[in-house]
Amino acid sequence: MQSFTVLKKNLKKDFSGFKKIKVAVLADTASQFLCAAIRAYGYDVQLDIDIYEAEYNQIDLQIFDPGSGLYAFQPDYVVLNRSTEKLLKEFYKSHGQAGFSVGVGQKLEQYYETLATRLKAKVLVNTYPELNDGVFGNFAAKTDSSFIYQQRSANVAIMDTARKCKNMFVYDLAAIAANVGYQNVFDPKMYVNADMVYHIDFLPHIAKAVADVVLSVGGTFKKCLILDLDNTTWGGIIGDDGPEGIQVGYLGLGKVFTDLQLWAAALKKRGIILAICSKNTEEIAKEPFQSHPDMVLRLDDIAVFVANWETKVDNIRYIQSVLNIGFDSMVFVDDNPFEREMVRTGLPEVTVPELPSDPVDYLSYLRSLNLFETASFTEEDELRTRQYREEAARNMLLRTFENEHDFLASLEMKSDVRPFDTFSIPRVAQLTQRSNQFNLRTVRYTEEEVAQLAADSGYITLSLTLEDKFGDHGLIAVVIMKQQDEHTLFVDTWIMSCRVLKRGMERFTLNAMVAEAKKRGVATIIGEYLPTKKNGIVKDHYCGLGFIEAGSTWVLDVESHVPGDCHIAIK
Repeated sequence: MQSFTVLKKNLKKDFSGFKKIKVAVLADTASQFLCAAIRAYGYDVQLDIDIYEAEYNQIDLQIFDPGSGLYAFQPDYVVLNRSTEKLLKEFYKSHGQAGFSVGVGQKLEQYYETLATRLKAKVLVNTYPELNDGVFGNFAAKTDSSFIYQQRSANVAIMDTARKCKNMFVYDLAAIAANVGYQNVFDPKMYVNADMVYHIDFLPHIAKAVADVVLSVGGTFKKCLILDLDNTTWGGIIGDDGPEGIQVGYLGLGKVFTDLQLWAAALKKRGIILAICSKNTEEIAKEPFQSHPDMVLRLDDIAVFVANWETKVDNIRYIQSVLNIGFDSMVFVDDNPFEREMVRTGLPEVTVPELPSDPVDYLSYLRSLNLFETASFTEEDELRTRQYREEAARNMLLRTFENEHDFLASLEMKSDVRPFDTFSIPRVAQLTQRSNQFNLRTVRYTEEEVAQLAADSGYITLSLTLEDKFGDHGLIAVVIMKQQDEHTLFVDTWIMSCRVLKRGMERFTLNAMVAEAKKRGVATIIGEYLPTKKNGIVKDHYCGLGFIEAGSTWVLDVESHVPGDCHIAIK
């Protein structure tokens, strides 16, 4: 992590062209340097952050006073920053009450409920870096009268509150402090002289944590981990050492590579796509996955396996073409500095961590980067690798057909179409947050906001699944239409997973939209395309479906619409 001195040089750079967001910072200690760090870090991730800095230690006044500067600013995000040192003083004033931590959670919920009634902003709240005041020594872990017990309980209360409040997100300073050490978090001289608790070089860590959450909520995050094999996934060279000679397992250096595989497997379970990119003979490269007893990863865990003697740049391009995700959502891990630099040069959007020279340090370094931030998690995420492997099988089948029509007919596709419900709402929210390419307007919604739309009779909501003879894609399309008047529906949101492009799902979805419009007696559906850097693939979407251009929007006459043949049956 760069120092604050280096980071603040970004403040003099040109932020024009970056995405603009408004962030309000409410802190219980002096926050001017923290705000500078957040603004400066925005440059590194292409965010132009307009910051409202409240007077310090005025969190209650800002939130509970409807006339405060916070509400006049109308931020997109409210960042609450509450310090362990102030928490300790509150604990002492409470005379060490055993229920102290409960009050921390209750107060946070009051903040959230008040903000939610007056703003549409997302709320970011920190956990408390751990401080042992030494009053009880090690016995502090056994008594709820100790500060350390109550502080740890307070952090649990914060996490539980964020689980209940869908527009609240946690930036986990306790976890970061555990990595860097409390001596690198708190600066007693700054605290005494300026009432600023954080060490100056801890501020970039906070800024990154805040930006990571903001980016993930806004739909920017990593989806795929691409692993090299020799001296990365295992120790040694499979072509020279053979399966029995590579280092993996729980003896010696093998622990390093086994632990890295366990980490990758946990990411896969969370929904990150795993791919292999190795300069190797494919049959030899696959052998450990098939037969080595100490391998954690197996072939079923890998969505795309590429082992040949082509350049890794070309092979990563191939992986991207199969997965149909952006290069900027990929992370490539390779022990070889030459290969890393080749990929950085050839594919600058791909994230390529600069691995330490000693494999012993690989995993701790990768963990510290927080490469795979997310704003949501659903059960469907666990199925992602299987779905991408099935997609690879479909692509292979496509090559055996002379025309697309026969190929689509052979897939035996079915779709379940229904309004949003309690089961689909988490996945719908996730799609709005994660989808960047097939996203006509790129409006982001949280679970709470999606639930409100589902309950509003002024909106039509549709979730669509897709399955075929190879497997189940799950929920892959979302439509939200707002009834503007008795004759008109406006397409607020139309999102589809890029995995199902060129499957006829676009026409099938439109057929469902028209059917809903006819139920309401609506004559016109109006669509809008708002261009972003990533959604150029849907620039001509409405035109291709028969909508007529009308200024900045597209119009479809419901009665004259002829449903298109799309080889998809209603489930």
